[in-house]
Parts: sequence; structure tokens; C-alpha cells
Amino acid sequence: MTAFIIAIVITIIAAWLIIKNYQPQTVLLLAGLALLTITVILHPEKSILYGKATTTGSTWLDIFAFAKGSLSTQVAGIGLIIMAAGGFASYMDHIKASNAMVNICIRPLQVIKAPYLILALGYICAQMLHVAISSAAGLAMLLLVTFFPVLVRLGVSKAAAAAMIGLCAFMDLGPAVGTANLAAKHAGMETAVYFAHYQMPVAIAVMLVVSILIFFTAKYYDKKDGHTVVIQDVSKTDAQEEDAAPTFYALLPIFPVALVLIFSPLVIDTIKIDVVTAMIVGTMLAFVCELIVKRDFRACCKGVQVFFKGMGGMFTSIVSLLVCADIYAQGMQQIGAIDYLLESVQNAGFGFTSMTIVMTLLVGITAVLTGSGVAAFFSFSGLAPSIATKFGADAVYMILPMQLMAGMGRSISPVAGIIIAVSKAGECSPFMIVRRTLIPALGGIVTMLVTNYLLF
Repeated sequence: MTAFIIAIVITIIAAWLIIKNYQPQTVLLLAGLALLTITVILHPEKSILYGKATTTGSTWLDIFAFAKGSLSTQVAGIGLIIMAAGGFASYMDHIKASNAMVNICIRPLQVIKAPYLILALGYICAQMLHVAISSAAGLAMLLLVTFFPVLVRLGVSKAAAAAMIGLCAFMDLGPAVGTANLAAKHAGMETAVYFAHYQMPVAIAVMLVVSILIFFTAKYYDKKDGHTVVIQDVSKTDAQEEDAAPTFYALLPIFPVALVLIFSPLVIDTIKIDVVTAMIVGTMLAFVCELIVKRDFRACCKGVQVFFKGMGGMFTSIVSLLVCADIYAQGMQQIGAIDYLLESVQNAGFGFTSMTIVMTLLVGITAVLTGSGVAAFFSFSGLAPSIATKFGADAVYMILPMQLMAGMGRSISPVAGIIIAVSKAGECSPFMIVRRTLIPALGGIVTMLVTNYLLF
């Protein structure tokens, strides 16, 4: 009981600091080390080791060796996947392949002359683009440059168009997304299987509900704000660049995703390609395409450096957070707080479904308060496997709603980077954007929880 109270106090302090915009990596690292230190004090006979690591000979030094074990394990595993995906995404932006893909996807929508229908269909298109363009902020910036002017010229208000783009990464889907890779790891399955068998069935239902709610919500708020629909010529948009990439470049961002899905138990199980290998193959294919198009070997070689810079950027922002969150989660395990919590809820009659809802809402609330879906999910995802094991359930049934909720919470957070960015384009405050995203988001959250329960 004492250890549990201490763990809760440390968690509350850590959460408060993160909400107050203290660096989450440092906060989680200090919280984890504090939990491990208190474990040594309260239970000196207990071994503080990470996995199968060997002791340094001193229990106190084992605390810091624990951090080293987490760093080496996470960087060599899921961290490398996240860095490779980030590097590939940066290279796709550099050669403007992402722009080419977005332009190809939105072109058919320009034929439709029903503004709010295009807005609803645009969300589905944008959400599917997120499978290949892993960065939510990056995808939003592309859509603001390309799709936003089209929507405005078709007659919807700037606020409505901005709010839809703010929902473009409502769910983090696909093998290229860091949270999806971590979820698959915790669920003990390949990322391709997690995406195709678990994410997509739920995502399809959510996308349909969210798109319908976007349609009616946008019309309601535009009418309430006195907006008049005036259709202009969409050919006058400024989205086309003089140095735009060739059209076939639109296939490059989805190439690694296709490789991962094809060479997996889903299609061809005799050959297996992991995410990192697929990203390297995709980068080399893009390099060859650049060489053929530009015929400048020196410039193309220099361009590939963007891939490695992107990897470094992902380590700084995401992988470091993953490591620190892992140390915090492991500290909660070591001190015995998780075991005590599980025993308490089981004695109180809580079942696995109730615990899933509680953990999912915990991730969602954290994402809303911090504006970071990644930080929210990484902080609590490590607890899901042990909780599921205690209830004798499959971890994926808890980890899936938690992972999807991370993006959902971000979409209704006025402090989220993507919401702030689109609010500037919409010429309104982030709170006005959240007012428009709230109803579609709540509908999507309820649909996600119900669908997850019914299907699995």
C-alpha cells in the first residue's frame, strides 16, 4: 500500500510537470529513476535489473544500468523502426514525393461540386494518406498547401476546411507510424498483421462515422457563423509548384508500406520484410528515381543525407521519449504499483473491458492536456501487456484502443501543434477549431470503443 501511494504521488507530480510544458523526456526519466530508487530502499532484497541484464555488483548502480538496458533495447528494436520511418518521411518531403501523392489523391475530389461532401470525403482521403505519410504535422502542412485552397474556393469556410485538416491524423494507422509499431510490439505480432487484422476493421467504421459528422458539423457551424457558400474556379489555386515532382513520384511514399504488407503472413509468408528494411529499399528506389530525373549524382547523394538527418530528429523527439517512458513504466512495475492496482480492481469486480476503457481514457485525457498523442501513448502503453496477462486476455484488445485514442485526443487538444497550425490557416483560435472537431472526435471515440468490443 505504501509503495502504491508513493507511485501515485510521483505519477501525479510527473503529469503536472508535463502539463505545465516541462520536457516530458526528462520528467519521465526522473520519475522512473525515483521509482527504482524507492524500490531499492523499500525492498533491498529485490534485484533491479532490466530484462536479462547482469548486475554491476551494486544495487544502486543497477538503477542506472537499468536506464542503459532500456536505451540499448529500445534503440535496437522499436526505436530503429521509428527512426527509419522518420528518415524515409523526411526524404519523401525533400524530393516532393509526398506532395505528388497528395495532389494525385485530391484531384478527383475537385470534380465534385458539393463543398461539404468534398469536405467529408476529404477527411477519408487524408486519413488514408496518413498511412504513408507518418507525420501528422507534416501531412497537415501538405494539405494546407494543396487541399485547403481547393476547399475554400469550393465554398466552405476557412475554419471548416482547417478543422477537417486538423482531423487528418485522427487515427495513427499503418506500418510507418511509430505508435502503431510500438502497439504491435506490445501485442506480440507483426506490424502488418496488427494494421490489417486489427486497425483497419475498426478504422473503417470510425472513418465513416467521423466523415458523416464532419459533414453535418461543418454545415451547422458555417451557418451559425453566417458563412455563405460561394463556389469559385478551383483551377486558380496556388498549390501547383513550378518545380513539382513527376507524377509517378506519388507511388514512392506507399512503396515501403506495400512491401511490408505483401511480404508478410497476409500475402506471401515465404519472404519476410520488416519495416526498417522496407524503408531502406524505398529510400534507395527514390534515390534511383532522383538520379534518373535530375541526372546530378552529387546532388542526389547529398539529398540522401536528409534520410539520416530525419533519423536523428526522430531519435531526439520520439525515441528518447520512448526510452524514458519505458523506464517510468518499468519503475511502476518494479515498485509493485501495477500488481496492487490490478488486485484492487479485480477485488472491486472490475473486468478486462472496464480496465480497457479506463486505460484508453487515461491516454486520451493525457493527449488532450499535453497535445501529444505520442507522449500519452508511450507513457502508458508499457502497462497494457501486464494488465492483460493478469486478466488472462490478449493484450491487443487493450493496446488497440489505447493506441488509436492517442491521435483522437490530440485532435481535440487546443495546445496540439497540428491544431495550432491549422487554426492560423483558418484565421481563428485553436479553441474555435476544437469546437468544430469535438463532435466528430467524440463520435469517432465511441465508435472505436464499441467496434473494438464487438469485433474482438
